[in-house]
Amino acid sequence: MSYKAEYIWIDGTQPTAKLRSKTRILADGAPLPDWGFDGSSTNQAVGHASDRVLKPAFSCPDPIRGGDHVLVLCEVYNTDGTPHESNTRALLRPVAEKFAAQEPIFGIEQEYTFFEGSRPLGFPENGYPAPQGGYYCGVGADEIFGREIVEKHLDNCLAAGLGICGINAEVMPGQWEFQVGPLSPLEVSDQLWMARWLLYRTAEDFGVSATLDAKPAKGDWNGAGAHTNFSTRAMREGYDPIITACEALGQGDKPLEHVKHYGFGIESRLTGLHETAPWNEYSYGVSDRGASVRIPWQVEVEKKGYIEDRRPNANVDPYVVTRLIVDTCCTALDRAEQV
Repeated sequence: MSYKAEYIWIDGTQPTAKLRSKTRILADGAPLPDWGFDGSSTNQAVGHASDRVLKPAFSCPDPIRGGDHVLVLCEVYNTDGTPHESNTRALLRPVAEKFAAQEPIFGIEQEYTFFEGSRPLGFPENGYPAPQGGYYCGVGADEIFGREIVEKHLDNCLAAGLGICGINAEVMPGQWEFQVGPLSPLEVSDQLWMARWLLYRTAEDFGVSATLDAKPAKGDWNGAGAHTNFSTRAMREGYDPIITACEALGQGDKPLEHVKHYGFGIESRLTGLHETAPWNEYSYGVSDRGASVRIPWQVEVEKKGYIEDRRPNANVDPYVVTRLIVDTCCTALDRAEQV
């Protein structure tokens, strides 16, 4: 007997990477081996030296095929054994290990938009729908589009054992969100990428595409983000570390360093309108969705908890955003403890 392993990896497409996958048949009980692919077809190699290596990093049950079949998220390596330059997971690993004692955890809110052909799902063929207002967490066929896909995606993520913890309709027709976490930096990043693959694959069966475009519809519509919730053990135990983390994210060149790696099209989304702060300004505040970083109201009341970085785009690389936040905030918290 045998089983199917769907090898999934992140390619080298710029400015926003794509997910790729292919199937390998393995004998029952056989471990997941390294595999290879043509990097010249994924923007990860040139034709005269095109071989690249897939190294399994995270696997889970395959809810699409069922049975004993599996999904396998891989890191991309060069044939000399070094991580490929597109392998951002390899850059996160040492940072996560360095600050593991602080027990950093993340919850990421992944917004996305369904498209049917060239227009968002639910947009009329000519013109625009009613202005945003009733779509967020709405109900009814006049305001909600694609729920059957969303529910199937949720079921698939749960069947795969992913740490998905919720879904909701967003502020534009055809726009939705799912949340992954709370999990460690590597876990939340691996599982978010896997949930993205399952989103695309699930929507494929309905003849619909899903996009992580930061501003999928021009005009008076919210963009699509990946609001990133973060805490360490110290933040979960006291309020001073909450403020230390917020201040660290706004220190010196940190705001620009983060924003330039928070996803393509950041200027089109972080305009200061539609529940965003301007991309080139940094601020934090309690219960303020117009700030760069929000301290939830209950965190101020309880004097402990987490913060929400509202700046990352829907198309951000979770390996990058978790690495930047851990490095910036945990370094500052280490210094604060030493004072």
